[in-house]
Parts: sequence; C-alpha cells; structure tokens
Amino acid sequence: MTPRLTSTVLVSGLVRRADAAGGSAMVLAKGDATSGAILLLLLERGANPRFVERGIGPDGTPTLLPAGPRELADEAEASAYWRRRRERDRDLWVVELDIAGAERFAAETMNLC
Repeated sequence: MTPRLTSTVLVSGLVRRADAAGGSAMVLAKGDATSGAILLLLLERGANPRFVERGIGPDGTPTLLPAGPRELADEAEASAYWRRRRERDRDLWVVELDIAGAERFAAETMNLC
C-alpha cells in the first residue's frame, strides 16, 4: 500500500504554492483532515469558473475529474453548487483557485500528473 498525503497537507500545499506563484487560493470549506474529498473551483483572473475534484481516473491513478455544471452563469450559481455538495458531504474540502493554467497547476501541486 502506497502512503498518501492527507487532505490537509494537499490543500495547504496548494494554497501556499498558489500564493508563491502570484495567484490566489482560498479554502471555502474545510473537510475531514485526513481523507476528505477535495473539490476545486478553478478560475482565471476571476473568470471562467469550473469545478474539478480529486478522484480516480479510468486507468486507476489519481487525477482531477470534471465536476459540477458545465456552464456556470455567475458566482452565485457556483456558490450554490458547492454548498449543495457540502450539505451532502460534510467531509468535503472546497478550495477556490485563481491562477493561470489552474487545472494544470492543481494537478502538478497535488502530484496527479
């Protein structure tokens, strides 16, 4: 069995690395410290919102998977989505990440690529 980093360590690393790279990352909701799922709201300069979450890809390796609605009309719709998810899963972490190449950045930081 391969050791895994805890959700807290992954989120903390993502926030610190985003800040160091000139982007921003904000924890919108804290989940289970050890094994909570991680939902990311990705933005680029406050625009183009989309959700991805850490999961297992078709080949059995950890990856970022698309999540949520494909088209988000505004910030209120994005907020409503993650709040609904959080109501069903109190262990869920929700992190807003605003940086260029957000999906690639998150995958690299969370060692998913």
